[in-house]
Amino acid sequence: MSRELDLKMLTGILRKRIWLIVLIVVLSCTATGIISYVFIKPTYQASTKLIINSSADQTGLVKLDLNAVNTNISLINTYKEIIKTPAIMDIVSKEHPDFGMTSDQLIDNIRLSSVNETQVLTISIQDPSYEKASKIVNAVSQVFKSQIPRIMKVDNVILLNQADSAKLPKPVKPNPNLNIALCFLVSIMLSIGSVFLLEYFDDSIKTEADVERYLGLPTLAMVTQMGEGDLKRHGENMSSRGKVGELSNV
Repeated sequence: MSRELDLKMLTGILRKRIWLIVLIVVLSCTATGIISYVFIKPTYQASTKLIINSSADQTGLVKLDLNAVNTNISLINTYKEIIKTPAIMDIVSKEHPDFGMTSDQLIDNIRLSSVNETQVLTISIQDPSYEKASKIVNAVSQVFKSQIPRIMKVDNVILLNQADSAKLPKPVKPNPNLNIALCFLVSIMLSIGSVFLLEYFDDSIKTEADVERYLGLPTLAMVTQMGEGDLKRHGENMSSRGKVGELSNV
């Protein structure tokens, strides 16, 4: 029974201030949508893929050997570290001053990834301009491919695909729908928490139920709150009743 009463009390608190919950949620989601669509610049991602393969023999044929494949897979982590070094990025920065990025900036912005048990290495970068991002990632891939034989004394990197600068992709950031959905969930939780917090600090007694809950006493009488307009109407009613009484006496 107490659980039922507690649930009814919590439901009553939420219903009493449902306007506050709706107001917080609507304002938060609207602000998030405006910021996501208008103020945040879209960011695009361009990527290239390299395959770490066995060295070709003199006839140009690739030797497919399980041990060689496993060795190439284990080399991917090494190649990731080599790419993000000044040995590669200094050359990219020097050959492409139009990028306006130092080797340290390139190292910080380049992202490298690979799927487990594969020989494919993905190089990607994000930038407000997709054309610039594609040029940077293509330049990094080409420089790495040309420098790896000198660094590792082995030519086993093949460029699978380059980023197409003429492509018109969708931005990876921001994601307005995701932002609004997350804002909706967060604002719901914050608004409900705010309602319960306000109720916790509100120690005024407003209804008969409050009297019984806090004092444990029944309500004998209730004085309603009257405004100035109610007093005027009450006075007019009293005066009209007096006139009716005088007429009836006559």
